Amino acid sequence: MDARARTDEVGGLRSLVVVYLKGICMGAADAVPGVSGGTIALIVGIYERLIGALTALSPRALAGLSRLHTREGRTQFARRLVAMDVPFLTALGLGVVTAVVVMSGLMHAAVTGYPVVTYAFFFGLIGASAVVLRGELWLTDRRDVVAAVAGFSLAFLVSGEATAAATNPTLPFVFLAGALAVSAMLLPGVSGSFLLVLLGLYEYMTEIPGQFIDQLLGASVAGTTLLATGLVVAVFVTGALVGLLTISHAVRYALTTYRRATLTFLVALIVGALRVPAVRVAGNVEQWTPGVAVGVLVAVAVGALLVGGLNYATDDLAV
Repeated sequence: MDARARTDEVGGLRSLVVVYLKGICMGAADAVPGVSGGTIALIVGIYERLIGALTALSPRALAGLSRLHTREGRTQFARRLVAMDVPFLTALGLGVVTAVVVMSGLMHAAVTGYPVVTYAFFFGLIGASAVVLRGELWLTDRRDVVAAVAGFSLAFLVSGEATAAATNPTLPFVFLAGALAVSAMLLPGVSGSFLLVLLGLYEYMTEIPGQFIDQLLGASVAGTTLLATGLVVAVFVTGALVGLLTISHAVRYALTTYRRATLTFLVALIVGALRVPAVRVAGNVEQWTPGVAVGVLVAVAVGALLVGGLNYATDDLAV
């Protein structure tokens, strides 16, 4: 390998490490309801590349697998992967997964150990997201009004069911949640974990990754328990992959073709979903005292300020 080739290889590796770190930032943000991984992608300057890479993915690339036994086949296959920006997606995806695994444990500890202030914090995050996106709420014609009513009603009704559900969800439901959550991650202003809160799966899915890793490393865990937990993880990840390849395209189409109605629907969805953290806060307060009220208000304010700060940082960035 000559000096130029070595330099290119080192530069390429350094670039992938930077992408991996950006993926960590996206994953950490998307683990918190109300903070969008898409917003972080805008901040770090990879949003358009991410959308372009996802829409460039094609199953036709798999046709080259039959020729991997030849040097020419391997070269063409590698070039096809690079053309679809697969190395970028791989590095970014590994960063997102790393952050989600780490953050999920922290967030699960927060929602189970300190539910009142944590859900109050979530209320501030989600509520501020709706305020930040209020400019995308259009109510000037019948289509916009229908979209707003549909979004609010759907979120309000689903979140009502979610407040008492999802302690042991079915695998099809986990699959759907994975598909929806990863698609939401592509939308600045809407986070994947926000949809998990809406579906009542947030506490459950923040516990599963850490539980799976602990069981995988623990020799005393029964194989059936490990298999059951691993199956949930596998189904969620499969749903996420399907969401990336299908629902994300549908979301992109909706934004391109019916942008006003789609954004109106999303903003209304966020407003309707405020029912979840409000109910969780009220349900976990044994007795309202001045101290508890102040703690809740401070948590709400911190969440709102965080989203406001992110909005200020990205105010001049284009989607």
